[in-house]
Amino acid sequence: MIIPIAAIAVLSSVLFFPREQTDLVSEERGQSLFEPKDPLLQMEEIEPPVEQVTEVVTVSILVDVKGAVKHPGLYSLQEGDRLLDAVQAAGGYTEEAETRLLNYAQKLQDESVVYVPVVGEEPPTYEQPASSVASTGSNQTTKVNINTANEMDFQTLPGIGPSKAMAIVKFREEHGVFSQLDGLKQVSGIGDKTFEKLESLITLN
Repeated sequence: MIIPIAAIAVLSSVLFFPREQTDLVSEERGQSLFEPKDPLLQMEEIEPPVEQVTEVVTVSILVDVKGAVKHPGLYSLQEGDRLLDAVQAAGGYTEEAETRLLNYAQKLQDESVVYVPVVGEEPPTYEQPASSVASTGSNQTTKVNINTANEMDFQTLPGIGPSKAMAIVKFREEHGVFSQLDGLKQVSGIGDKTFEKLESLITLN
């Protein structure tokens, strides 16, 4: 009787103890032997980076296009557009247009006037919006240096539009700096009446 009982005890320990021990070890490790061991399932999910979108704000400006263009009128353009953009918006030049003194690269401002003259015409003058000319504390306008000013600076003066501003800069480049204020009268399109309006607003220094 003792021998059969001992045999049964040994057989039971072989059949049951290893399995229980294995299950215990697996539970301690947090993984069952019957669960898949795919390493991809154990990888942490990586959230994709959040892309930052920068909103571009465009500013509209209103420009009055006149003269020898196919469709004169008011046109809504974008800040930073050039004079050529305004002419193209108006349908382009007519056959009679005089374009030699126009500065195609000139940046437009809100309330600007673009006038395209016909051949042989003296273009009218329009008040352009002030840009680079600042006011001092005493409400006196800063004088424009005719020897260093650019086209935009000249257009802040009364009676000076894009074509005359370009003519002044071109004259200065071809003949050198002005030695006297009334030297401006040598520029085509600037007569005595125009100079009278400018004299108190310009300087050589």
